[in-house]
Amino acid sequence: MLSQTPLNVFGSKDKIIEGWYWAIASAEVPLKGVKALKFLEHELVVFRGETGKLNVLDAYCPHMGAHLAEGRVEGDEIRCLFHYWKFNGEGQCTDIPCLPKPLKVGVKHWHSEEKYGMVWLWVGVGAPNQPVPFVPELKDSETDAIVANSFVKNCHPHVVMINAIDVQHFASVHNLPVKLNLVPNDIEGGKALVFANSTHIPKEKWWLRFIGRFYDKALTYDLSYWNGSNGTVTIGPDFLHFHILFALRSTADGKAEGRTLVITKKRKGVAGVITNKVLLGITYVLGKYFAKGDTKIFQTIRFELKHPIAQDAAIMRFVQHVDCLPHVSWGFRQPQVGGSGV
Repeated sequence: MLSQTPLNVFGSKDKIIEGWYWAIASAEVPLKGVKALKFLEHELVVFRGETGKLNVLDAYCPHMGAHLAEGRVEGDEIRCLFHYWKFNGEGQCTDIPCLPKPLKVGVKHWHSEEKYGMVWLWVGVGAPNQPVPFVPELKDSETDAIVANSFVKNCHPHVVMINAIDVQHFASVHNLPVKLNLVPNDIEGGKALVFANSTHIPKEKWWLRFIGRFYDKALTYDLSYWNGSNGTVTIGPDFLHFHILFALRSTADGKAEGRTLVITKKRKGVAGVITNKVLLGITYVLGKYFAKGDTKIFQTIRFELKHPIAQDAAIMRFVQHVDCLPHVSWGFRQPQVGGSGV
């Protein structure tokens, strides 16, 4: 039996691990578009300027509290509908029509990036100190991606994340005749955790021997974890890998709200576009298959990590990793005058 230590951050409802979290699909914010967003219980406004630059600010005008999502985009700035105060992408007030020059006031600016068709927001102290979650195999590659699924699970994101490294459940839930040995390793200076399978495909049955011909070494099953709430899975034969990113964030009542993103390396030309559409479709089907059997469990589970055994080694390593990550309290945001990041 493995040793167990009290949990500090893993599964906590009042702590958020520092890192990037999905916010909204990029397609939901067109050129000169404005969108209201509730993110980790904070009211925000997302807008895209005329140059295409996307900005995220706290939602309420510092003058009288009007919601900036009711306003309009001018250039790369947003003007409040109520008294026409205008704010730039850093949250600083740049114009008050009835005054010769604006007051030195502003609203909170949130660090944001766009990747895999999603807008990601940074949660943490100061400026971002790590990249948006990525598939390690595709780190230096251009990619195509689609948002394949939206879901809510009745448990904490950290609990959902352990599913992919729960080696016992592949036989019990999915009836797969494989035995995985997941070898952990740290990347990005310890900010992310990866696992790589080291076992080969069994040879007891003819169809397993046939599949095994497409793997020179171990069965490809590679995973990466970011801030305990984002995880990538890479599977497939040596000549063609499929990539899935499960992006989750907490709700105020401790549930997991997520998006499934399917990803592939960008290919050029018409043939490349068609190929990628097919590959993303196949990846979508694979993702649905692996999620199907687990949905019922996550809707009713009351997670407590008791009596861990040797087969839970990967889970224990993940829990220990999460408990060591920098974090902020649920009410992490303090009111500040424009321009400062979270």
